[in-house]
Amino acid sequence: MVTSSKFGGRTWWFASLLALAGWVLPLTAPIHAETYPTRPVRIIVPYGAGGIADVMMRLAAQKLGERLGQQFIIDNRPGAGGVVGMKAAAMASPDGYTLAMIGGGLTIAKSLFKSLPYDLVDDFTPISTTAFYGLLFVTKEGSTLKNLGDVVAAARTNPGKLNIGTINPGSNQHLSAELFRTMAQIDVTMIPYKTTPELITALLRGDIDVAVEYEAGLGSAVADRRLAAIAFTGGQRASHLPTVPTVAESGVPGFEVTSWNGLAAPRGTPMEIIERLSLALNAALADPDIKDATAKFGMEARGSTPAELSLRIKQDVAKWADVIARTGIEKK
Repeated sequence: MVTSSKFGGRTWWFASLLALAGWVLPLTAPIHAETYPTRPVRIIVPYGAGGIADVMMRLAAQKLGERLGQQFIIDNRPGAGGVVGMKAAAMASPDGYTLAMIGGGLTIAKSLFKSLPYDLVDDFTPISTTAFYGLLFVTKEGSTLKNLGDVVAAARTNPGKLNIGTINPGSNQHLSAELFRTMAQIDVTMIPYKTTPELITALLRGDIDVAVEYEAGLGSAVADRRLAAIAFTGGQRASHLPTVPTVAESGVPGFEVTSWNGLAAPRGTPMEIIERLSLALNAALADPDIKDATAKFGMEARGSTPAELSLRIKQDVAKWADVIARTGIEKK
């Protein structure tokens, strides 16, 4: 081997380094948004298959694939209230090929858990919302509680006697009921149930007076007139339930709980890719097929800009942190 008199044997070391760089540089070259994606994209859904959030994301994934020319594959990672899936998503490479379904429930988890292996605000870059949906206050058909005004009046007449049922302490359903209790300034008894079928059975049996649940969870009970929807938690009436007033209309001004789902990427994903995904997703969500399909589950398919979703996340985190603090719910 010929060596330089100046560097001696170090010539081989520099040559080797340059050769190695020749191999490394192509692997770390910038991702070009105009050609993204060039291979299948994985969407981690931190819940099991079959729920309304999973169904919505599968519809969105199909439409994204059609628009961007690659498969968008759903990867269900249930466990620990979404912690398992979100941890995996946060640790994924920020190259646009691993995305995560996020939702309003995760903004609750940020204040409900003492610690989490991820941070919804700091570890992810929002892309767009996918769907919005509210909850229903329901009573048994034939109940004397015909509207939410009756519920408030009954609670004030007999403090602590009226029972409101929800599922799972700390769930969106439970915290929505707690928010209603505090904003309406009434004394009621909250009764938790493990599953929605148990909640419905309790209401039909007369064990509770009112239940708070997602429309999709109530199934056919409202349509079959076994249960009566007396209020909707959204900011405006649901288009498919035009006769059901909002909670705010029913005597609790300022009350609004609108759940949502959306799509995010690990922090550090190039903004060009974030913007490309957001534009494609918003266009996909405007498809009449998606709007019709989601309406059957009581959802409204609607996108947003990354900035709008970022603001919503921060606002919801603050909102539920306040509710959890005021109601004294013990952190997990």
